[in-house]
Amino acid sequence: MIPELKTTRLRLRPFTLEDAPLVQQLAGDSRLADTTANVPHPYPDGVAETWIATHESSASEGKSYTWAIASLETDELIGCISLISNRHNGAEMGYWLGVPHWNHGFMSEAARAVIEAGFSTLRLHRVVARHLVRNPASGRVMQKAGMTLIGTMRDSWLKANVFESEVWYEILSTDTPRTMDKS
Repeated sequence: MIPELKTTRLRLRPFTLEDAPLVQQLAGDSRLADTTANVPHPYPDGVAETWIATHESSASEGKSYTWAIASLETDELIGCISLISNRHNGAEMGYWLGVPHWNHGFMSEAARAVIEAGFSTLRLHRVVARHLVRNPASGRVMQKAGMTLIGTMRDSWLKANVFESEVWYEILSTDTPRTMDKS
């Protein structure tokens, strides 16, 4: 089961099939797809429905937890955030936010909530996240969520037939109380 989370301005909830048209619209923006690892562009019909249909079974198997990021006031879908389990009680955090909602601090707020849930509810020890070097705004999200820079992996991602470097961050369950940046 995917636990519902609430923050000051956001409701993080499981996706529903009713979200699929807005997922396709938001994720289909080329500016969003350009800096993400797994969002296709153009975004084909039916992909959102197929993707949403995998969430509950992936969570029940402990493989991944995916939340719809929605406005607390309107429940309008604005983005997505997930924890994908890896070895040794760790997970990788990934996310996207619809372009109309950029630069409002929503993703930092969602990331903090998901990291806290990862440690308290899912009993993770480590959460890692990465971003392309040319997307420093995503790095700022990770910093505001209390994550620590690990380093840069040069030419580690092949996107559109071009090698790109990634910047990696991490946070440990023992780091949370003293390093979470609430700004």
